[in-house]
Amino acid sequence: MSARILEDSPNARINKTILDRYLALPLEENIVQATYVWIDGTGEDLRCKDRTLDFIPSSPKELPIWNYDGSSCYQAEGSNSDTYLYPVAIYKDPFRRGNNILVMCDTYKFDGTPSATNKRKSCLEVVNKCIDEQPWFGIEQEYTFLDFDGHPLGWPKNGFPGPQGPYYCGVGANKVYARDIVDAHYRACLYAGVKVSGTNAEVMPAQWEFQVGPCLGISIGDDLWMARFLLHRIAEEFGIVATLDPKPMPGDWNGAGAHTNVSTKVMREDGGIREIEKAVAKLSKCHERHIRAYDPKEGQDNARRLTGKHETSSINDFSAGVANRGCSIRIPRGVNDDGKGYFEDRRPSSNCDPYSVVEAILRTICLDE
Repeated sequence: MSARILEDSPNARINKTILDRYLALPLEENIVQATYVWIDGTGEDLRCKDRTLDFIPSSPKELPIWNYDGSSCYQAEGSNSDTYLYPVAIYKDPFRRGNNILVMCDTYKFDGTPSATNKRKSCLEVVNKCIDEQPWFGIEQEYTFLDFDGHPLGWPKNGFPGPQGPYYCGVGANKVYARDIVDAHYRACLYAGVKVSGTNAEVMPAQWEFQVGPCLGISIGDDLWMARFLLHRIAEEFGIVATLDPKPMPGDWNGAGAHTNVSTKVMREDGGIREIEKAVAKLSKCHERHIRAYDPKEGQDNARRLTGKHETSSINDFSAGVANRGCSIRIPRGVNDDGKGYFEDRRPSSNCDPYSVVEAILRTICLDE
């Protein structure tokens, strides 16, 4: 890791212990600092701002609708810039703690219609149509740490690390970088109420993964977006960048995905493998539509990653197999042996919108659209 580069980050130079004196100041019990979090017009990046509440909310419905300058978030024109935040999920704040909260929000335009990057509304409508089938989702979020100069953390500045092989789930200073951030993020997610289920170092050095789920329906999207917010927010304090780019380094290096594990109630029951096979057959007929839904640039980002190499399938072809990480859809060996369980869609990119992914999958496998 380059100490010089990290010292160039303004955030890394700040003495973090000074803040503790002010966070320790007592507040009246009913005073709550609420951080509203939303997806901006890129469909990838998150924004946030804070407000003070004089009550402790028990539901997002109790929280006030708020607004922000959409023209500064690629979501409105300056002449009509007010864009609205509708709270949809509440999490405990691991930074301020106490009664303070993080609030995941939907975004709406001045006329009450969803903003272009509000994919949650239509996703929720689809989820509600399928709720009797009890769809569970688990998403494996891969990401890469970068120095402040945009270079992968720990990589030689004028060269490359050794070939891939020793880094996946690796241990040791010559194999993994920034485990402190990973552990901080893991703990913060658990504290906040995000259903994070694990984490590990990935195949490319400086690349990591955390898993969220299993979650029922829309909550997988809420939890994953909040987990991403926590990742960026914690990395910010270390002066390090966490990127969700699906192919941050060209060449013989793994990309980053958001492998999505899916099951319905009947798939999890005895004989469910037949339902899994039916779902795979349906997915095979809608490959192009899913590719468009699986990254914010309708497949352009994934085209750099889904090459048929580095544990990916070709973006142009649909494939499925048991325990095959080079397929579009993987059925785990244990699922095949047990005759029930779930399947893994390996196509979504690391920067996908999970609401779009969930909606596309449910439309195909449950609504037969």
